[in-house]
Amino acid sequence: MTVGRWGLGMVIAIGVQARAMADEAAIALPPPERTDPVTLGLMQGFPPPPDKVVTLANTLKFPNGRWAFHHLRALGPTANVARGALPPSALPSAPRPLDEVALTDAKGLSTTIAQWQSATYTDALLVLHRGKVVYEKYYVGMLAEEPHVLWSTTKSFTGLLAAMLINEGKLDPQATIATYVPELAASAWGDATLQQTLDMTTAVQYREDYTDPKSPLFQYARAAGLIPAPAGDGGPHALFDYLRTLRKDGEHGAGFVYKSVDTEVVGLVLQRVTAKSYAELAAERIWRPLGAEQDAYVWVDPVGMAVTSIGLNATLRDLARFGEMLRNDGKVDGREVVPKAAIEAIRRGADREKFKASGLTERFGYSYHDNWWIAHDTDGSFEAKGLNGQHIHINPAAELVIVKLSSHPLGNTIHTHTIDRRAFAAIAGAVR
Repeated sequence: MTVGRWGLGMVIAIGVQARAMADEAAIALPPPERTDPVTLGLMQGFPPPPDKVVTLANTLKFPNGRWAFHHLRALGPTANVARGALPPSALPSAPRPLDEVALTDAKGLSTTIAQWQSATYTDALLVLHRGKVVYEKYYVGMLAEEPHVLWSTTKSFTGLLAAMLINEGKLDPQATIATYVPELAASAWGDATLQQTLDMTTAVQYREDYTDPKSPLFQYARAAGLIPAPAGDGGPHALFDYLRTLRKDGEHGAGFVYKSVDTEVVGLVLQRVTAKSYAELAAERIWRPLGAEQDAYVWVDPVGMAVTSIGLNATLRDLARFGEMLRNDGKVDGREVVPKAAIEAIRRGADREKFKASGLTERFGYSYHDNWWIAHDTDGSFEAKGLNGQHIHINPAAELVIVKLSSHPLGNTIHTHTIDRRAFAAIAGAVR
């Protein structure tokens, strides 16, 4: 696969070295300090020099993503997720010196929180303890008011919306997808339940293979409008059309296999049942009552449908508000934004034995439920994760929320999973 060819396939494809991740020493990464888009002059000038222009067609050419990840709406169509007229909910400040907090990396070497951030290509990091901002940093020219792409962290927003509608009785988790979207009756999801789709235990002829340009993964990204279609490509060129082509492979419910297309199906169900666009629904149910400070936005496909698996973009501080709301059982300033029962249902998790079908050995002990990663650890932590290092980490026992936005050259968060979890634990230890 040539680097420039696949454009914004970096959304899900910049992890082309996924199969090599077991041999970390074999991966040569560029020094983070040499990839700063400001220092490199990316997209600077009026107009920028031709060799400094970032487009959908060259985003995969690292480090272009270090600029694109917090300027995605400059590259293609999006729908606004409006914050509304409420004043922003409070984020009081109580700074703590966390840069030199020590931890041990995956190789047993001593490092610090500051060094961890640099080594994992962090764009921004915010730590909330008991609702107060104890640490907040921005890098690579990113501004506090700039939304950053969330990639697969979007899935957790979609899963939360589904959990809310299930709690209200507007969705039946045991109903088939065809009940809500009859046009998918002949597809892989025709006899899959909503819960199987939310937990990614469906059986679909689809692979998220980062190493194979012929993988359905890239067809999905083209249908989402995130990769320019090559000349002569026959489509489909819209998400709904693409989902209808996928067929069943095996039996639903057998085991967890990570598939972005499952969440796109859930997003369709949400919009059908509510008769509202994803952007409108997210604004009405989450963003406005949350007291967000800035509008969010979501990438839309060539016919204007939101990409509900990887399309959301939001600011660091508003993501911290979102995590804190979940830590507080769905409340913001005493107001209920999300029913506590919906959050409790997510946090219960799913079958950890079925999770092992994923092959994600670094995360054995986890389960995946309602599009959330449930750690099943002693602190009861749960997480939203996205490629290239996006994290919302919620640790109820430590009264802690950590939001990390990144532009790591390797997409798959498994690559940094061990060091990230050790850093989160070190931060928890420092603030308890």
